[in-house]
Amino acid sequence: MKFSEYLDGLKEKRVTVLGAGISNTPLIEALLAAGIDTTVCDRRDHEGLGGAARRLMSLGASLRLGEGYLENLDADIIFRTPSLMPTNPALIEAVKRGAALTSEMEAFFDVCPCDIIAVTGSDGKTTTTSIIAELLRKEGRDAYIGGNIGMPLLCRADSMKPNDIAVIELSSFQLITMRKSPKIAVYTNFSANHLDIHAGMDEYAAAKRNIFIHQRSSDRAIFNYDNKFTRSEAGRAPGEALFFSRLDKVSDGVCLDNGIIYEVSGGQRAAIARASDILIPGNHNVENFMAAFAAARGLVSRETMEETARTFPGVRHRIELVRELRGVRFYNDSIASSPTRAIAGLRAFDQKVILIAGGKDKGLSFDELGSEIIERVKLLVLTGMAAHQISSAVENAPGYDGRPEILLRDDFEVAVQTAAEAAKEGDIVLLSPACTSFDRFDNFEQRGETFREIVGSLK
Repeated sequence: MKFSEYLDGLKEKRVTVLGAGISNTPLIEALLAAGIDTTVCDRRDHEGLGGAARRLMSLGASLRLGEGYLENLDADIIFRTPSLMPTNPALIEAVKRGAALTSEMEAFFDVCPCDIIAVTGSDGKTTTTSIIAELLRKEGRDAYIGGNIGMPLLCRADSMKPNDIAVIELSSFQLITMRKSPKIAVYTNFSANHLDIHAGMDEYAAAKRNIFIHQRSSDRAIFNYDNKFTRSEAGRAPGEALFFSRLDKVSDGVCLDNGIIYEVSGGQRAAIARASDILIPGNHNVENFMAAFAAARGLVSRETMEETARTFPGVRHRIELVRELRGVRFYNDSIASSPTRAIAGLRAFDQKVILIAGGKDKGLSFDELGSEIIERVKLLVLTGMAAHQISSAVENAPGYDGRPEILLRDDFEVAVQTAAEAAKEGDIVLLSPACTSFDRFDNFEQRGETFREIVGSLK
């Protein structure tokens, strides 16, 4: 079914779109252009939406804005924004009254004319997704990247060809209502995350499982063998299950042995690349590449894999080298919005770093991060709402003897300047917050861009 045909099927329906953000705006515009009765609901008021509110009204949208935007939802079809969980009481009541609940991404799965490769996991999703797309493009394939990153894909579906490939990153918020799975699914890892949103670990795990559980027997799913939970999930895969492992040998998939990454199939293995040749630092990026290689098996050559490992520069805000000043290297890892992600950032370097951390916590424990900071950080600069929580986790960690020194700074810019002033030639200053950005920024990208600007202005 084409997207245009999908829209035709909605013309006699009353459609409500929850959230006028980046992912839903092209959908709203397409609905209105097709003459569909469309109501847009958003927590922000007219002032908060600014020019977007006036524009949507000029296109014919009805708006319900402000704190009561979810009251008495009355529609045939409701498109939810990923951050609004289907367990919200207002959505439950709307479904009871007969509304069909869906999302932009679910609709894309219905109309996409080509194969889909999708990536999920607690960490590593964006980099792995980007590597897969890069591999395909270097091989000469047309690859569309989207989902949690890139441009929304639904309204571009009619321009895609059957031989193209859509490579998408999917969060648990997107997956929780999915009832279709991609041709190739990648599950990078699993650890506690988003427990400020999900009802618990069981709900979080069940949402992630939707990336592969609806596959056909001819489909493929890739699992992290080194992660106990994802390894156990492989037995649920309806189709082919492959593993990637940095620590063990695998019988089918991709593994690391004596510094060389191998593709393994039918008991035979073939070298792809040296781990030391991967341009972006960190063992977690070795794992991201192995996951991507397993996903691209049969689609790209090993020569393309090796070249991409040597040349792929990484993704913005993910251990991104921003600047070297007076022999000090500044890295932006603003994407690290959880303790496990920050730990991966710290482990990417073979020396102790000056760490800038803090923000809004997700209800996760900082205990493991506290122990990691003692081992891998020479100076800790904390800022944001969770600063005291992280400080306590470090001070209460076994073996803490006052090192590293902990400095608390209320202002983010002052925190960055404090870290820069303390740094000496050869040092690394790393922004890896271990928290969300929502105490003072709209998103992690804005936080990362602000860090880049501050570092760029240092004299």
